[in-house]
Amino acid sequence: MATRLGLGLPQMRQYSIGTDVPEVASAAERIGYDSLWVFERALFPEPATQGLYGIAGLPWPDEYRHVADPLVTLTLAAAATRRAELGSSVLVAPLHLPFQLAKALATLDAASGGRVIAGFGSGWSLDEYAASGVRPFEERGAVLDEVIEVCRAVWGPDPVVHDGKLASIASAVVGPKPARPIPVLLAAGSKRAFRRLVDHADGWLPTSLRAEQVAAQWRELRETAEARGRTEPIRTVLRVNTARQAEPYEGTGRRPFQGSVDQIVADLVDYAEIGLDEVIVDLQGSARDARELADVAAELFEKARAAGV
Repeated sequence: MATRLGLGLPQMRQYSIGTDVPEVASAAERIGYDSLWVFERALFPEPATQGLYGIAGLPWPDEYRHVADPLVTLTLAAAATRRAELGSSVLVAPLHLPFQLAKALATLDAASGGRVIAGFGSGWSLDEYAASGVRPFEERGAVLDEVIEVCRAVWGPDPVVHDGKLASIASAVVGPKPARPIPVLLAAGSKRAFRRLVDHADGWLPTSLRAEQVAAQWRELRETAEARGRTEPIRTVLRVNTARQAEPYEGTGRRPFQGSVDQIVADLVDYAEIGLDEVIVDLQGSARDARELADVAAELFEKARAAGV
């Protein structure tokens, strides 16, 4: 069975969000992509108080200076499509008030006919946490737990009841309800995060580490699930942030998914052998505009399917 393929939607500075998101979303669905995805970067601190991913000295990419809101972007895509799933990889859940986030996702799922995938992560930016004002960075794990709890409650049958630190719902009718149970996927790479995923989520959002690292994490996650008695399948969706260029990357030191479309497809073949359900390909950073993004997405999809992905 072929690996499902998703496409990252245009959210960066070079795109006109109101026109380019619907255009790319519609084109991707026609091409054959199974899903459309967004990511979240709330701000670009200048000067940065910490490096990218919290790594000292690692600069933030310039593309992060301008990233459109993920839920607004998905809403635009939903209105322009009928089949493709609509996911976040990832939405930094602790930056959002749990009740409002749960209701927004439920409304989007109802409006799109049951196509939303709630992909959550805990984030890493101290500046984003300070700006959101929900809870301090040190509490991000507990906040993520409550976000999931509130979402499950709000999306479930009425009356909705929840008693937590961030939200208290004594007994209420909350609508609209999702068209179907919204799957919750989590970004996870540590033992603690794997336990949270196994106990509370429907799937895993790995990042594009080297193929052998992703394979090792996938084995560890399955072992954790077995040890904790989980029998439900875990959906797996890998996000690939490409560094595409017109000509092949020459010489040593090429990173995975860096280079020409042919080189990116060759990497996809290697990662498909891990046995993950789906791969999201984000091509937006290297495209000049929506037309080029759609054209490259079509070329990559055709070549990936021809290669057996």
